[in-house]
Amino acid sequence: MTILYVEPFSGLAGDMLLGALCGLTDAYDELKELPGKLHLPDGKIEVNEVEKNGIVCKHVKVIDLNPSEHKHSHDYSHDHDHGHSHNHPHGRHLSDILHLIDHGHISDGAKEIAKGIFRLIGEAESSVHDIPIEKIHFHEISGVDSIIDIVGCAVLLDKLQVEKTYSDPICTGYGMVKTQHGLLPVPAPATAILLEGMPSFKGDEEGERATPTGAAILRYLKPEFSKPALKASKVAYGPGLKDFIGPNVVRVSAVTPATNESTKQLYVIETNLDDCSPELLGESFQSGLLESGAIDFTMSSVTMKKGRSGLKLSVLSNEENHEAVCNYILENTTTIGVRYYSVERKELQRESVSLVTQYGPVTAKRVTTPLGKTRVKAEFDDLQRLAYENEISVLRLKEEIDRPETTKDAK
Repeated sequence: MTILYVEPFSGLAGDMLLGALCGLTDAYDELKELPGKLHLPDGKIEVNEVEKNGIVCKHVKVIDLNPSEHKHSHDYSHDHDHGHSHNHPHGRHLSDILHLIDHGHISDGAKEIAKGIFRLIGEAESSVHDIPIEKIHFHEISGVDSIIDIVGCAVLLDKLQVEKTYSDPICTGYGMVKTQHGLLPVPAPATAILLEGMPSFKGDEEGERATPTGAAILRYLKPEFSKPALKASKVAYGPGLKDFIGPNVVRVSAVTPATNESTKQLYVIETNLDDCSPELLGESFQSGLLESGAIDFTMSSVTMKKGRSGLKLSVLSNEENHEAVCNYILENTTTIGVRYYSVERKELQRESVSLVTQYGPVTAKRVTTPLGKTRVKAEFDDLQRLAYENEISVLRLKEEIDRPETTKDAK
């Protein structure tokens, strides 16, 4: 299993990710066989060494051997020069592409990844054009180059067995791009949808620097935009062909946690309440708060303006559930606003274990400290249940469980 760290500081495109993933896996020769495995005789893959601001890396170029039927020329300012244009005169429907993938000689895992990425692009295009996804007629995305970019990345992601992905914010570029629909803003509408919920920035040079293909591949990986301490075991670069002031590359690293501690980016959401009945903040409210995505919460007494007594509600949430937690508080309390700010939380490495005791099984957390020491703590709900069943106090039960000679891990 592999953890990836993606750094799209100069943009993100399918061929760039393909080049970086090839670098991580040293799979250049294997990739050259992909057009034949996909029954695409018009496709050919060339690997060329390029230099970007002193960084030497390999560019994976997909060549269409039949350009008279499938013209993929550049007639707009595409920053990564994928060899396809928004004015492609031919195309395929999503069902055609999925059929091609299903009949390719690649692993089942790679097929599922590739189809998932194409579906994300299809959903984005469907939303932009307000057309059912089955009627979407892909243009540049259906070209030999884009198909091989996406399926090639899928094959390599399956080979790496990626279990988790971290990413930095994505450089999108800015300005206008020429398409078959006329001039459109950068990022292109489909790309903007695929980037929803992911942090991005424009960069300092005009042009399209994040493409639908690159955005869809990253979105499929469901990256976390946190900054944990990571240790890279291998680093690779995937270049785009165009030159910028900075290096036009994406950097992708295979990483492992640097220590037994993990730092996560979280949000603290707060509000002060002086006119909310305590009944409204009882068990039902608290259960709903956790179900909405809250990680933890506290309520503390505060003195508010004009000497009013009130409660301060503080909730901890991750980025994914931040909006849902805010909305839950606004819907279920009398507040008319919440404040929030980002925080970092350092966590010890933990695992859930089952303990065998003379009173019955108990679920517990085992954590490992930075010095390698371990601590085990039984879940209080299990302690309450066993104490009730055995007619003893929770305190006595906990003392018994804490004695090593009376407790062991379940096998």
